[in-house]
Amino acid sequence: MSRLSKYHLTLVGVAALILLMSLVRVISGQNDITSSGTFSAALLLSVPIGLAGLGGLWAERAGVVNIGLEGMMVMGTWFAGWAGYQWGAWAALIAGLLAGALGGLIHAVATVTFGVDHIISGVAINLLGPGITRFLSEVLYKEGTAAATAGAGITTSPPLSSDAPDVSLPLLSDGPDWLGALERAHWFLVSDLAGILRGLTHDVNVLIILAVLLLPLTFFVLWRTAFGLRLRSAGENPWAAESLGVNVYLTKYVAVIISGAFAGLGGVFLVFVTTKYVEGQTQGRGFIGLAAMIFGNWRPGGLTAGAALFGYADAMQLRSSGAVTSLLLFGALLLLIYVGMRLRRVLASDQPADLAARGAKEYTVIGAAVVGAVVLLWLWLVVDRLPNEFVYMTPHVLTLLVLLVASQRLRMPKADGVRYRRGEQH
Repeated sequence: MSRLSKYHLTLVGVAALILLMSLVRVISGQNDITSSGTFSAALLLSVPIGLAGLGGLWAERAGVVNIGLEGMMVMGTWFAGWAGYQWGAWAALIAGLLAGALGGLIHAVATVTFGVDHIISGVAINLLGPGITRFLSEVLYKEGTAAATAGAGITTSPPLSSDAPDVSLPLLSDGPDWLGALERAHWFLVSDLAGILRGLTHDVNVLIILAVLLLPLTFFVLWRTAFGLRLRSAGENPWAAESLGVNVYLTKYVAVIISGAFAGLGGVFLVFVTTKYVEGQTQGRGFIGLAAMIFGNWRPGGLTAGAALFGYADAMQLRSSGAVTSLLLFGALLLLIYVGMRLRRVLASDQPADLAARGAKEYTVIGAAVVGAVVLLWLWLVVDRLPNEFVYMTPHVLTLLVLLVASQRLRMPKADGVRYRRGEQH
């Protein structure tokens, strides 16, 4: 399939998804499904997940598994909070980046230089990050210090001395709020498009714009430059890259340090949102970012879709538990569409022998999808409001389900997690 046809197919898929969301909104009466508030919150919640996922992408494309993103993000939050209350937002940004990069450097030393198992090193960093930050908080924010007087404690830093500014994109959100007027009309599809556009363009934090721009920048660097080709070759076959003169050790170091810096930047964003460091504020977003990266098949475009999906699910649970219930209907309709696509492929098969060989598996998958659609539809009809416990579980359950479906088509870099030693034959 050509690149142009893939682009067109993506646009058609996005259009169909918006149409389906609009249909669900009209049927269920839950306007929060496509409201500007939901999409504004989704954008806000997607950014730290996407930045963590970008960190994982850089490291794993170079052949280094990085499950230490959570620990690097924690370090980014603490140092951003510490520097931000003293010197402002720019100091917070730089300190968070450097702290995350330091975590990446530690991971690179352990895995690239000493050959430590990548999973073990990542787990160690995930334990080390919260431990270091708690120790530093107890030392620097203890009672009687200037920081404690300014409102700090063992689990929190003082507020930042300045905030990152918000901006609105021109034409769409500046001047008369015509998008808001269209959204409040609750027209089919038109109001949904207006709500989505308004949520994604109104009062957008500068750091959000920076994070969004990092996605195409990453694609350009990794897939359109000589440096990116060398980095990806180190993740596919480092011995072949070595034979062509690539300094594999240096390439892996650079990739993992950049990976940590991205995770630290995700931590900085969380600090900017809350205006201070709070212990535990990452809430596993480093792991969800890693899941989004895997869902995206180790590519920036897929990572964007994964981060948006998880951010949207998180935003829905914050905005309205009733809207979360309507996702049951949305899931049922998606499963029915999936069944239709599978049936069409089976019926269009012109190779009876091939169909006989895989027919049982195909019909088993179709049957399971039909049962799932019926169950979701039944739940939507009989459940008026999900218990809070189930609402809070939504993003994590969605993570597992999406990875389960996406695992059918994943292709990780061939040398991802493989121990590399110069001169060895593999």
